[in-house]
Amino acid sequence: MGDLVTMDDLTNEEIVAILDDSERLVPVARGVVNLPLLEGKVLANMFFENSTRTRMSFETAMKRLGGSVLNFSSVGTSVSKGETLYDTMQMIDGYADIAAIRHPRQGAAQYSADAVEIPILNAGDGAGNHPTQTMLDLFTIRQSHGDLDGLNVVLVGDLRYGRTVHSLSHALVRFGASLTLVSPGTLRMPKEIVADLRSQGSEVAETESLQEQINHADVIYMTRIQKERFPDEDEYAKVAGIFKLNSSDLSAAKKGMIVMHPLPRVDEIDPNVDSSDHAKYFEQAFNGVPTRMALLCRSLGVEVPKEVK
Repeated sequence: MGDLVTMDDLTNEEIVAILDDSERLVPVARGVVNLPLLEGKVLANMFFENSTRTRMSFETAMKRLGGSVLNFSSVGTSVSKGETLYDTMQMIDGYADIAAIRHPRQGAAQYSADAVEIPILNAGDGAGNHPTQTMLDLFTIRQSHGDLDGLNVVLVGDLRYGRTVHSLSHALVRFGASLTLVSPGTLRMPKEIVADLRSQGSEVAETESLQEQINHADVIYMTRIQKERFPDEDEYAKVAGIFKLNSSDLSAAKKGMIVMHPLPRVDEIDPNVDSSDHAKYFEQAFNGVPTRMALLCRSLGVEVPKEVK
């Protein structure tokens, strides 16, 4: 049993093993195979911040494995009466076997993990980390490219506040990827993260031009400019809509290049890209189910069978 607060909680070997488990669980995630590995277990979905894909894929993952789910949001609960996170988590410790938590405050997932006995899965903490998203991203990349080693990955958009790209960049360099960071100057990846990535021996380039990177990329990972993270609306207005990907931009892209996005998108990817062979973002969203299934099993100490049928 174990928490997953950041990707540092997993070794490379554990990451690969979880991706292998996820692969075997795809038919269960699609509802083709019934495999009630988590029957009798209860997941608490603790969402103090809005979510569609993460919350629903956790719920689907747990239910497809025969477990049940308590859905919590800060609206309409005792949080609105001033209950502390510590007290809320103490309550959940008695109601559930495992909890996924999303919170606007960076560090809230680690705080919760320290406060309770049940395993905690970080479903996004402020501008900090989003490791379960990283696992589904790695799964999507491996599905398309067969491997994670030595890929040229272009991360685009809000690299300052984007917890998704913070977690993903750290994981990718552990597998030998080269990174190109594309963002406006005000939304560059934090210097300490870039320094850490380079210290691991990775090639990391920074630029403000997306077009120049498209033809060399194996993966283009688009992100939205997150209005809710900006302290100043005028600053947001300066960078909103700065990067847009159209199908015409992909005419000279590598045949196997994939376009990813953690969603929701605003206008970073034109809908005309959706029908392209490069588009993987809806498949990526589905991949949250088998990867979160594998993570739930890992944290609860339940082994995924070597053959699922």
